[in-house]
Amino acid sequence: MDFLEKLKKAIEKNNSLLSIGLDPDLTKIPPHLQQTKDWIFEFNKGIIDTTHDLVCTYKPNIAFYSSLGVYGTQSLHKTIEYIHSEYIDIPVILDAKRGDIGNTAEKYAEEVFDVFEADAVTVSPYLGLDSLEPFLKRKEKGIIILCKTSNKSTIDFQDLEVDGNPLYIHVAEKVVEWNKTYQNCLLVTGALWPEQLKKIREIASDMFFLVPGIGTQGGDLENTLKNGLTKDKSGLIISSSRGILYASDGKDFAEKAREEAQKLKDSINQYR
Repeated sequence: MDFLEKLKKAIEKNNSLLSIGLDPDLTKIPPHLQQTKDWIFEFNKGIIDTTHDLVCTYKPNIAFYSSLGVYGTQSLHKTIEYIHSEYIDIPVILDAKRGDIGNTAEKYAEEVFDVFEADAVTVSPYLGLDSLEPFLKRKEKGIIILCKTSNKSTIDFQDLEVDGNPLYIHVAEKVVEWNKTYQNCLLVTGALWPEQLKKIREIASDMFFLVPGIGTQGGDLENTLKNGLTKDKSGLIISSSRGILYASDGKDFAEKAREEAQKLKDSINQYR
């Protein structure tokens, strides 16, 4: 089963467009876990076990693991392996934002898909098509391409006008063109920019968008859904990390995370 098929089935099964970002931070996790042998995995497992029926994907960000060296990357692999074995219907997006020249990109694709066994990955289009082809040729995987990101400094480059349109519009148009060949492209469109998201949806009418920025970053959920949903009330993967993960720093952290995930899922469905 390829990523997009798996994603659609998870959305239908759990009636959810919610993705939880698994971004473990030692300074924020409950103290009772900090002395365990593998605090990363134990924290992630608690979140996963209590929220697996509320989400359409999980999205670990590789920086929270690789910054801890071998220990962290082993825990990342263990986490993805756990999801694949225990909750086989839920796809995993590895948020890695890879983008490099062709031969290096080939190795990054091997890292993401062969080593960590992710179902999808985030990538940067800045170097053009040949830097993405090693990912795109993995037809069964999801390739999620940065378009209009959720950070405030996105305006430094993504909003620059090129031939009468901002750069992010050209990116969206190009990804739609690539998708005619590869049929596994998605776009990253941040929730801080609902009006821009609307423009991107007009270009990529049927494509799935990964939408960060809801929750701690202050994204506008109602307008994001209003402007970003496809005609069948789908097409969005709404990502939240800190607002769910760190709802409690006590032994009830997983239960409190579930409560916040349930609230966000319900809010999303309210506007669908």
